Amino acid sequence: MGTFDITGVVQSLHEVRHQWRHTQRRNSEAGNREFPSRDALGAIIDSLKGVLFPMRLGPPDLRQESEDFHVAHALDGALHALLKQVRRELAYNAHLGQLADSDGVRDLDQQALTATRDFAAALPAIRALLDSDVLAAYQGDPAARSVDEVLLCYPGVLAMIHYRLAHQLYGLGLPLLARIIAELAHGATGIDIHPGAHIGPGFFIDHGTGVVIGETAVIGARVRVYQAVTLGAKRFPTDAEGKLQKGLPRHPVVEDDVVIYAGATILGRITLGKGAVIGGNVWLTHDVPAGGRIAQAESRSGALAKGIGAS
Repeated sequence: MGTFDITGVVQSLHEVRHQWRHTQRRNSEAGNREFPSRDALGAIIDSLKGVLFPMRLGPPDLRQESEDFHVAHALDGALHALLKQVRRELAYNAHLGQLADSDGVRDLDQQALTATRDFAAALPAIRALLDSDVLAAYQGDPAARSVDEVLLCYPGVLAMIHYRLAHQLYGLGLPLLARIIAELAHGATGIDIHPGAHIGPGFFIDHGTGVVIGETAVIGARVRVYQAVTLGAKRFPTDAEGKLQKGLPRHPVVEDDVVIYAGATILGRITLGKGAVIGGNVWLTHDVPAGGRIAQAESRSGALAKGIGAS
């Protein structure tokens, strides 16, 4: 039976890690895990789903008379677990390894506690937003037989649960936690929503696979999008040194009651006015006024488009 040079590989990996930490000016003496845990956050979000929707996403043997007891117990456990992950991100952001005094450590502890309490206080409002998303999906899809089916089965709703929770953490200054939570949904559904995007109530993603919504996108109320829709950036400005400028508004603004059909690609800081309808497979880089209609050209030349103009 063959053998392996385990010692040599371990030593080589050690050297590669050491080189990386040296070039990135990481504190290799800290001894503890620096980053939040993806697995821990997955368990936290699963628990919070049961907190938000206990009779549908909670334990299979839960009875309604025990609902509040379950919510209290699960919420307490989830928040204590989240507190640890929040502190890890805050410590990472502040380069805790460079803090020499105990005051800095205590300050991070208080910041983490405050952020976690603020997140907990937002959960009722998040539940109300998710109710509006579930209802929009039920009302917008003739194949949906009940709101329970929508909540249990629709990938767009799963993505929105993750997004609504992640967006709250993003707003509390915890972008790494937020991205991990969003990416857990991305991996499960194929729907990629950046937690920095602003999405109003009653948002419905039908089918969903391949939907991409960028960080600075702003979406109003009662908007519906179908699979493979992209709300992306048209270009990426750079600074004088050629580095990407981060945080600039670069994604579309979608006003209330807009419908965007499958395969549409909408790029840049443009505005889709209230009630606009964007047809399937459209490539769009200009504003659309309220009530406007954009569709692919019906002629083979592709020179004409319905409604406002060429897409």
